[in-house]
This record gives sequence, C-alpha cells and structure tokens, in this order.
Amino acid sequence: MKTVSMSGSLRENVGKKDARKTRLEGKVPCVLYGGSEQLHFSIPEKDFKNIIFTPEVCFIDLNVDGKEFKASLKDVQYHPVTDNIYHVDFLEIIEGKTITMNIPLVITGNSTGVLRGGKLIRKLRRIKVKGFPHLIPDNITLDITDLDIGGSIKVSSLTSDGIEFLDSKNIELVAVKMARGVEETPAEEGKK
Repeated sequence: MKTVSMSGSLRENVGKKDARKTRLEGKVPCVLYGGSEQLHFSIPEKDFKNIIFTPEVCFIDLNVDGKEFKASLKDVQYHPVTDNIYHVDFLEIIEGKTITMNIPLVITGNSTGVLRGGKLIRKLRRIKVKGFPHLIPDNITLDITDLDIGGSIKVSSLTSDGIEFLDSKNIELVAVKMARGVEETPAEEGKK
C-alpha cells in the first residue's frame, strides 16, 4: 500500500482556545491514538490534500518533532459551514496487530447486462476490511463482465488472502437493473 510522509508539531496546550488558535494559523489539530499514550499535534491544512481528497487509501509516516510513527487515517471532521478540515484522528499502526480500514472498490470490465440496455447501480464505493497492515490491498477489484440484467455482486462473493470483510455478507456492491423502456428479446423469453 502507498505511504505518504507528513510532519507536524506538538501542541503545548489542549483545549478549545488552543485548537481555535491552531486553526487560525492554518493548521489542523490532530490526535494519534493506539499507542501507549495519546499524542496531540498539529499539521498544516494544505498537507492533507494528498490523503483526504483522493479515492486512494494510504498509510502515513508521521514525523512529530523528530519522533517517527506509522499510522492510518481514522477520522476527519469538517467545519459545518466552511467545510475546512476541523480535526483529524490518526491510528498508530503497531506491527503484529490487526487494523480496520475502508478500502476502495474498483470496477473493471463491461457488463453484458449494461450492453443490453440495463443500468449499472453502484451501491458501495468502499468496503470495510480487517487484517494485518502488510496484507491489506490498495483496493478491491470487481470484474463485472459476466454481470447480466438482474445480476449482482455481493460481499459474500469476495475473497482475499489474510483479510476479513466486515460489511454484511448480503450487501450488494454492484447490480445491473432493468432500465425503463428495455424489452426482453424473444430469445430471452424462450430461456425462461
């Protein structure tokens, strides 16, 4: 999986006033969880564009005042009016310990159902997985070439070595539905 480097500086004070002052300086208050203790720091807001505003998922090499941490993005909070990044939570990755992440779904191929006039419906863009960090893939690829009208791909049909899919097994990831105005051909009627 791709790794992005980020550096921040420790926050001396923790609280609303300090967080507001940090935001006015163009920085985002951040917290690193998962280690022996929580670490409060700040990172310039412009540094987040490469990890938040992208469909890809990545690990982050954090450098906070000379200390190195390997982490993943856990949660991002946005300002309700301006949509600026308000607060970011990171989860420290510890070797030998499993992590949970949302991995993007990538669709490949041309569905036979869509070529016959059906409509492709994408239900999820990401899927939640659990596993050791070195086993988590960059994405999960769905080949929809054989998907006909009325067909779907569910979570239960996914397989990957060393990772567990945490979403319900009955959830449809993609489906091809009958579009309005599409009629069944006589050959299809004979198959029924």
